Amino acid sequence: MRFNHMELTFARGTLDDTFRKEVDAFYSDVFGWTGIDTEVVGQLTHILLTGEHGDFILLAESSKPMQSPGYDHLGLLHSTRAEVDARLAKCKQWQEQDERVQIKDYDDLVTGDLVTRAFYVRYLLPIWFDVQCMERGGEPVSAP
Repeated sequence: MRFNHMELTFARGTLDDTFRKEVDAFYSDVFGWTGIDTEVVGQLTHILLTGEHGDFILLAESSKPMQSPGYDHLGLLHSTRAEVDARLAKCKQWQEQDERVQIKDYDDLVTGDLVTRAFYVRYLLPIWFDVQCMERGGEPVSAP
């Protein structure tokens, strides 16, 4: 089994041209995702293609949009600390230009000999992304 897609819903009128361009610019630069418009069930939606396997995040409008006031998130696992730190550096560059970029940088979580390096980022979408790697003895535990 693997991740296929996640749908995020927004208030009607949110997914205008400006919003979609801002989402695409950030998530393309930080994560390499590609945004495209498409019709789903008779409604114009926006899709963020997240990888080469057709995985995506679907952005759609709804009269009952999702709300996530806490730390609801989607975890993104990287192979190395350097990859996580490079993503964090990009997020911080964006944050310098746009105060809507929210970052939570965490100290390493050490559980026995397992070390997790992580930060959370949120920008325009109603959830956080948990960007992390796990190492055991300085070596990656799992590669994507």
